[in-house]
Amino acid sequence: MQSSSKIRRKVAPLANDGDSDKLDQLLVSSAICNAEDLGPFVRKAFASGKPETLLHHLRHFARSKESEIEEVCKAHYQDFIMAVDDLRSMLSDADSLKSALSHSSGLLQSVAGPLLNSLDAFVEARNVSRNISLALDSVQTCIRLIELCSRANSHLSGNNFYMALKCLEAIERDFLERTPSSTLRRMLEKQIPAIRSYIERRINKEFGDWLVEIRIVSRNLGQLAIGQASSARQREEELRIKQRQAEEQSRLSLRDCVYALEEEDEDDDGGLGVGDDGKDNHNNGGSGVLGFDLTPLYRAYHIHQTLGLEDRFKQYYFENRKLQLTSDFQVSSMTPFLESHQTFFAQIAGFFIVEDRILRTGGGLITKFEVENLWETAVSKMCSVLEDQFSRMQTANHLLLIKDYVSLLGVTLRRYGYPIDSLLDVLSKHRDKYHELLLSDCRKLIGDALAADKFEQMLMKKEYEYSMNVLSFQIQTSDIIPAFPYIAPFSSTVPDCCRIVRSFIEDSVSFMSYGGQLDFYDVIKKYLDRLLSEVLDGALLKLINTSVHGVSQAMQVAANMAVLERACDFFFRHAAQLSGIPLRMAERGRRQFPLKNARDAAEEMLSGMLKTKIDGFMMLTENVNWMADEPPPNGNEYVNEVIIYLETLVSTAQQILPAAVLKRVLQDVLSYISEKIVGVLFGDSVKRFNVNAITGIDVDIRLLESFADNQAHLSSDEDANQLKSALAEARQLINLLLSSNPENFLNPVIRVKNYNTLDYRKVVTISEKLRDPSDRLFGTFGARGAKQNTRKKSLDALIKRLKEVS
Repeated sequence: MQSSSKIRRKVAPLANDGDSDKLDQLLVSSAICNAEDLGPFVRKAFASGKPETLLHHLRHFARSKESEIEEVCKAHYQDFIMAVDDLRSMLSDADSLKSALSHSSGLLQSVAGPLLNSLDAFVEARNVSRNISLALDSVQTCIRLIELCSRANSHLSGNNFYMALKCLEAIERDFLERTPSSTLRRMLEKQIPAIRSYIERRINKEFGDWLVEIRIVSRNLGQLAIGQASSARQREEELRIKQRQAEEQSRLSLRDCVYALEEEDEDDDGGLGVGDDGKDNHNNGGSGVLGFDLTPLYRAYHIHQTLGLEDRFKQYYFENRKLQLTSDFQVSSMTPFLESHQTFFAQIAGFFIVEDRILRTGGGLITKFEVENLWETAVSKMCSVLEDQFSRMQTANHLLLIKDYVSLLGVTLRRYGYPIDSLLDVLSKHRDKYHELLLSDCRKLIGDALAADKFEQMLMKKEYEYSMNVLSFQIQTSDIIPAFPYIAPFSSTVPDCCRIVRSFIEDSVSFMSYGGQLDFYDVIKKYLDRLLSEVLDGALLKLINTSVHGVSQAMQVAANMAVLERACDFFFRHAAQLSGIPLRMAERGRRQFPLKNARDAAEEMLSGMLKTKIDGFMMLTENVNWMADEPPPNGNEYVNEVIIYLETLVSTAQQILPAAVLKRVLQDVLSYISEKIVGVLFGDSVKRFNVNAITGIDVDIRLLESFADNQAHLSSDEDANQLKSALAEARQLINLLLSSNPENFLNPVIRVKNYNTLDYRKVVTISEKLRDPSDRLFGTFGARGAKQNTRKKSLDALIKRLKEVS
């Protein structure tokens, strides 16, 4: 068609209308002969508005073919006539066949009639049988369905929801589509969702009741778990105490004392219902001790799994538990935290013990990641609460109580795999504040103890008093138990202060223990040094400067200081033992006596008071005859009074003062007496003196030296020589004045050896006051006078040379 149209478009302008009609007629005829589609010709005719032309072409084609048809008919005419004859001959045969068939049909109908009646009866009977079978099958189906419904109702009545749901599943799977009764089917389609909804409501109510109950159970569970941790810690402390006792007995070489450390085989988790392998010791995750029953939870979880609502229940459970944990974080402002902290931390501990159990036995109800998120939230909140509460506390004991409970909480939850480093960091952060509060408390207690001191020796009537006040602080001077009643060399303030310091050590160790830091002795030692050197030493200095009146009180304070020096050794050993380090390491790091300032002040005050007494006796030097004709044979009056007083003092002091302290005090007093004797000779009150007066002073010094020698029984001969050395200045001055050749003072070797304590200026002044007997109106004559003149010349030469040097 496209080619013809193209040709038409090319020839249309050149051809006339007659040629165009002939061409269209040829195309139509060609298409019909070739059995082509005439659709394009029809569309073209109607498109051009000339359908008559197409009809004309078709009629023309038909007329052109009529002649061909006639020719064909003429060609086959003879065959057609023969076919008609054949048909006529076959018509008679057909009539005979029709008669035979009619006869056979009659015979067949007469024979098949009864048979068809029997067949109809058989078909009807078979249909009835089939209907009966179907009815029986329907009845059996209904019976089984009713039985399942009955069992489902029975399970629902017995709250056995899982089995009820299984019955519903069986009904839906096996009977719902096969139920012959439409009424029964509609009933099932209506009731099955209602029953499932009812089961879901019931199980959610049980789960809600469990959520309420588990909060109370968690608190009790946390308290029990922390209590078990506390008991375990106490047992460890008892074992350590026994071990320290054994070590102490071994240190004292008491081989007959044998200690056996008994091991207690106890299951720390027995009360919680958790075995060592991390599995439940009770069915369904329950615990018979506290009613720690997870059955309602797992039942709800199982039912929701059966209902196909597992993910929704997991989310519902997590959100509710998170809300419970958030509510557990609330700290009441109406109740002091000291009273509520145990409940607060026990609730959180119980919560995470329960979650740990559910994580291990819940079959994926909660994931480890979710538990870790809850724990991080809890740790953050607990740290925040502790920071806030610790910042408000002003009592060390309150802070210690909370710290101990928090450390027990950490120990408890660490056993379940929860990290507690953040909690321990908070405790460590407030270590300095705690010790500052503890030092403040001890400062007040020590001040009260010292204020109550009566400066009297302590009387102990019973052995337990001796053990409590002496042996417990290892301040005894002998391992032999004294007879009772026993008068101690110290006053009651010593054991009182020792108890305060020991309590400080134990509280400090208690705070530092179980805080994540294993070696904390250096910290304990630092604060113990501060307590002794700042608090106790300062309080004793204040007591010495303000409250001590009289020699007896000063002597008692000095005796107390000597006992406290031994107690300080015990304090550092005790701190080392409680800190768990060997004693040799503690003794290796020992420093000087921390109460040195107070000890020196006490001894200085005692010496000062004794010097004041000595000053009174030295006033008697005014009665000395400095120009005596004969030296006094038994010494001067003042020295006899001094010796009597010193002997009385020693007899009293040796009962309470250690020999070393008494030696230091006596040495200071004798040195002072020596200075006073030199001072009298050097002072303006004595204008001149003669050899007889100096000889009398020599006797005085000999008496004092004899007193010093007599003190050897208190300590040793070496200490007695040190006491005598306190009189060195007076002794060397008298030796120089009585020397036959005083000019030897100018010899450096002799001066260093015999006169090393003398000041040459004092020697000049005192030597100028020495008057020879020949200077008197009636001097002596003879050899003695010549000897005196020789000494006088030597002394004058000494004075002259010393003046030249000066």
